[in-house]
Amino acid sequence: MNGQRPTHCVVELAGEQLWLLAHKAVYWPARKMLVVADIHFGKAAAFRALGVPVPRGTTSQNLLALDALLATYASEEVVFLGDFLHARAAHAPATVAAMLVWRTRHPGLRLTVVRGNHDQHAGDPAAALGIRMVDEPHTVGNLSFCHHPDTAAAGHVLAGHVHPVFHLRAGRGGLRLPCFLLGQERTILPSFGAFTGGHAVRPAAGERVYVTADAAIFPVPL
Repeated sequence: MNGQRPTHCVVELAGEQLWLLAHKAVYWPARKMLVVADIHFGKAAAFRALGVPVPRGTTSQNLLALDALLATYASEEVVFLGDFLHARAAHAPATVAAMLVWRTRHPGLRLTVVRGNHDQHAGDPAAALGIRMVDEPHTVGNLSFCHHPDTAAAGHVLAGHVHPVFHLRAGRGGLRLPCFLLGQERTILPSFGAFTGGHAVRPAAGERVYVTADAAIFPVPL
């Protein structure tokens, strides 16, 4: 990498070349497709509706993060691996308005959401966003896009739901970093959304881990 911090790692899954991105997404260059998991639009709004004083601006953060990816990786479609909306509070006028403004900047971009468990409760997003809603598994070529990692599918499963993080130990301390967890039959993506937390994972035999930190991505020796 000539001393530069790697912004992506190239892997082959089910015969398809994919790029694992430091910004917690996957790029499929052959299809010009970005894949993100668990963006959870409206999560902060849902907490505020319950009286919990959480920061504002997470919707804007998520949309700016998507813009940064789209500016870097030539894309014709974005596939969201479930939990696009966090709860019914995500239909709040301010949240929907911000998403509609973002959509006008990308009128030709195809958007596909694989329904996750939060989407089932939140309901489908506003029709004006022009999003195709599908149920899992959603199979394209040799890959099956799902929300739940254990979904039975014809292709190699790309899923979310878990919000995986990996504990890198260093002496008595360590770091919990978002990670990709790759296995023979499935790959779990880190949560893309701001304010979503993470669940520590322990890779099984044969699984690979790639951690992301400070706009860089690295494989973890296991």
